[in-house]
Amino acid sequence: MTTTPFRVCFVCTGNICRSPMAEHVFRSYVDEAGLGGLVEVDSAGTDGWHEGDGADPRTVHVLEEGGYTSGHTARQFHRDRFARLDLVIALDAGHLRALRRMAATPEDAEKVRLLRSYDPAADGDLDVPDPYYGDMDGFEECLKMVEAASAGLLDAVREAVEGRATPAT
Repeated sequence: MTTTPFRVCFVCTGNICRSPMAEHVFRSYVDEAGLGGLVEVDSAGTDGWHEGDGADPRTVHVLEEGGYTSGHTARQFHRDRFARLDLVIALDAGHLRALRRMAATPEDAEKVRLLRSYDPAADGDLDVPDPYYGDMDGFEECLKMVEAASAGLLDAVREAVEGRATPAT
């Protein structure tokens, strides 16, 4: 059997805090589940302010403390990426709106979801708050939210991947 890789992109504002954190955490979950060859994970920002920069040092710190990888180069999300992606994960409602406005088709808009919508314990507010202007506590809280949602997201992605398996030709 051959499968088409399932592609997931996490999106925040500048692609230096929340989305790279979510990318690295989710990639770890994917690898632990044995789906590393079937799921591609990356991240981007709605804006290009930090394009080419590494992740915020506080993001790197909490990722490494949590046992995750942290290598990253920021980039901006562009409309043409929708065609190559299966799921676009927004980190807050502002990103969700921006990405859905950017979508060229209703099908592209349907690919956009909020990360915390995959956390069954999330109650009400589904935003992952931007930790950039705060202290380390905000980054640690961000990591907890990302981890809490990643298991549910993994279940959804696993189901989609299993549905994509096609006979080899």
